[in-house]
Amino acid sequence: MRPSGLSTCLLLNHCRKSFFSSALLLPAVARLCSSSTSSSATMAEPTPINPSTTKIGWIGTGVMGRSMCGHLLSAGFSVTVFNRTPSKAQSLVDAGASLADSPLAVAARSDVVFTIVGYPADVREVILGASGVLRSLRPGGVVVDMTTSDPSLAREVASAASAIGCSSVDAPVSGGDRGARSGTLAIFAGGDEAVVRRMTPLWSCMGKVNYMGGPGLGQFAKLGNQITIATTMVGLVEGMLYAHKAGLDVALYLDAIAGGAAGSKSLDLYAKRILKRDFEAGFFVNHFVKDLGICLRECERMGLSLPGLALAHQLYLSLKAHGEGDLGTQSLILVLERLNNMKLGEDAK
Repeated sequence: MRPSGLSTCLLLNHCRKSFFSSALLLPAVARLCSSSTSSSATMAEPTPINPSTTKIGWIGTGVMGRSMCGHLLSAGFSVTVFNRTPSKAQSLVDAGASLADSPLAVAARSDVVFTIVGYPADVREVILGASGVLRSLRPGGVVVDMTTSDPSLAREVASAASAIGCSSVDAPVSGGDRGARSGTLAIFAGGDEAVVRRMTPLWSCMGKVNYMGGPGLGQFAKLGNQITIATTMVGLVEGMLYAHKAGLDVALYLDAIAGGAAGSKSLDLYAKRILKRDFEAGFFVNHFVKDLGICLRECERMGLSLPGLALAHQLYLSLKAHGEGDLGTQSLILVLERLNNMKLGEDAK
């Protein structure tokens, strides 16, 4: 049996008084202390993340979350899921996931819990609420919010997680439904860098992680991404209407500009869908209006004027006002068509 800290100190004192034995005993005591310190340091090391040691929780199985969670299942991770509409999680249950009846129940069974829900109020409820993740997540656990949300809320979650010996990462994503299905999302991570790096085996299932800095900075990066997308989408649909009005073959026009400076991810993802009048949501208008609204509030707080952002927000609000909030963001073309009393695919007037 190893001596306690007190008995070790008494032993050292005795050794100092006994010159004939000190040369023999002090090195042994030093090794004992060194071994004890080394053992403590080893125990403090977090367990590596892999399918045999890490249980995953997933909250939110919508258009994006369902595919992202599916990649973790395919990689062999044990996953517990929750969705307010259980039927939306059924495909994951069929693939091997367990279904829980609350975020609290998910966290009780998990080492790492991902959330990707609709709005900041939903994030607050599923993480900080009475039946939220942090009510039952064990010390050492990690909560990862992949919802596009308020940076201030991300910092609040980080503080609450730290208070119970857990960690949090704000990690919103970009790439739409196609990126989620193919596992090629851009992930913007904010939080403790060591925690983010430790989770590399999980990020690699979903896409490429980009460490942006401390808590909240993942959200700030995603909001900047949304500003860029919003104004790019305005340019894309305006260019398509201009080409149509000028008498160009719009499909031919799009192929021509895709290889030049006007080429963009938005063009690649959405131009053909627009031509086919395919407005199914890869990302909902309702959620985009939410994101741009958060951007505008942050701009007001910063004293920053971004008129392109404000215009895009108003145009997307028009879609929502027409009852088109559940369409995809490519449905922006409908707003510009209404403004100009024209429609792509019809003879130019």
